[in-house]
Amino acid sequence: MNKIERYRFLDHTADAKFQAFGATLGEAFSNAALAVASVMWDWTKVAKNVRFRIEVRGRDLERLLYNYLEEILYLLDTRKFLLAGVEDVRIRGKKGEYRLEADFQGDTDPAKYEIFGEVKAVTYNEMRIEEKAGAACVQVVIDL
Repeated sequence: MNKIERYRFLDHTADAKFQAFGATLGEAFSNAALAVASVMWDWTKVAKNVRFRIEVRGRDLERLLYNYLEEILYLLDTRKFLLAGVEDVRIRGKKGEYRLEADFQGDTDPAKYEIFGEVKAVTYNEMRIEEKAGAACVQVVIDL
């Protein structure tokens, strides 16, 4: 059985651009969060001893993805939270009213880890969300 690729960084002149994949849209969103974290720290080395239940809304899937990924930056700024994993991503709704709930796992002691990058913001530039039977892909550019 082949393991699905979580995310892949693409060439971009100034910022970071990636595609994140999953068997479902929720899994692709989860892997997008890990891609954002990977620009700043090695999420595979961060302890999962703190959990935050997050809930975001958006009028369309692009706004939902944007708000979801911005939550990582918000928790880093306000709680010193380093993301290490995402569980139980649930996306509900229809155009005009989407809602996402998820559990972020990680640590609130960044001094224990190497921080090697900074993400200033998530952007809508070149953002794409594709969903087919059994596969989903999101593309995001983040401002460094």
